[in-house]
Amino acid sequence: MTESSSPRLHVVDALRGFAIVSIMLLHNLEHFDFYFKPTNLPGWIIPIDNAIWDTLFFLFSGKSYAIFALLFGLTFFIQDNNQQKKGNDFRGRFAWRLLLLLGFGLINSAFYQGDILTIYALLGFSLIPVARLSNKTVFWIALILMLQPLEWFNVIAGMIHPVAKLPGQASWAYFDKAAEYVPGRSLINTLIGNSTNGKTAVLLWTWEVGRVFQTMSLFMLGMLAGRKYLFSTSTQSTRFWKLTLISAALAFIPLFIIKNGIPAWISVQSVTRPLSTIVSTWSNLAFMLVLVSGFYLLYEKFAGRVLNVFSAFGKMSMSNYIMQSIIGSFIYYGFGLGLYQYTGATYSLLIGLLLAVLQGIFSSWWMKNHRQGPLESIWHKLTWIGSN
Repeated sequence: MTESSSPRLHVVDALRGFAIVSIMLLHNLEHFDFYFKPTNLPGWIIPIDNAIWDTLFFLFSGKSYAIFALLFGLTFFIQDNNQQKKGNDFRGRFAWRLLLLLGFGLINSAFYQGDILTIYALLGFSLIPVARLSNKTVFWIALILMLQPLEWFNVIAGMIHPVAKLPGQASWAYFDKAAEYVPGRSLINTLIGNSTNGKTAVLLWTWEVGRVFQTMSLFMLGMLAGRKYLFSTSTQSTRFWKLTLISAALAFIPLFIIKNGIPAWISVQSVTRPLSTIVSTWSNLAFMLVLVSGFYLLYEKFAGRVLNVFSAFGKMSMSNYIMQSIIGSFIYYGFGLGLYQYTGATYSLLIGLLLAVLQGIFSSWWMKNHRQGPLESIWHKLTWIGSN
């Protein structure tokens, strides 16, 4: 949460809210990480389901979370900068804040195994050692991380010792075990399963698909965006985001083609798997920058009149994120309504849109009467516990 001594960046609130809504829509399509394709759907809806699935995953998969990561680093800069102006060092307090976030994430993980709060809490510590480094040094560290150095090592190793077919990624053995407890009617079994087996699956998957390095890089790039005041209203910021929009769009096209072509061009899995991870990271980054720059420019052009609908969402993003996990698991899992059995992408999208509208109404009402969201308020108070 930003401190009161800093002017509020309303475009950031709206952008964060946009990311939360798009994440919610994807989570509904995925039945909150319980992939199940109903067999009793009418034939006419199946092509619609496929089109909705492909479109939403193209637009938001790997991008919405990246927006969230970028803004996480930006928020760190705002808080750190405000405390520096008061003569305080925020880094120790930020470490405590991350531990609190880890606690919130573990609670959320019990309902939704795909939780990102625990990941952000753990990887957020990477911001502490770079917080006082120069912009140039931080940029180069972020760039190296975004290049996925470990995956390049794997590519070279795969070329030296080619393997035509690799075993499946370790995470999926754990993901598959969700079928043992998610369809069941026991809430306790589901909470335990998500917290143990599910959390193991997600941590392994995060490492396997390169999101550890990418997330730390995005945190640092967000911090640099704060240092450069790129989300402030100014001619320089507008010029930067226009250039970013054009550059990112031009970069995305060949990256997307290469990403889809790698499996057909290279038959050696020991090379294709890490190379696909690298190119997917860059492709998602490029499209994420298209979304962020496009959002900023539209917000500035129309003075936020349309996109401000997402602002209340963004101001209480953690509350909304955890709320959607609890509600979503009840809707789709066996301990609740069990709708995973009946809803394809079309029905799930409609449910997601309805939940988004209801959360938007609740968020607007709450923020008219409070300065922060309910969980944000608790997080803020615990962050500054013991301070004068």
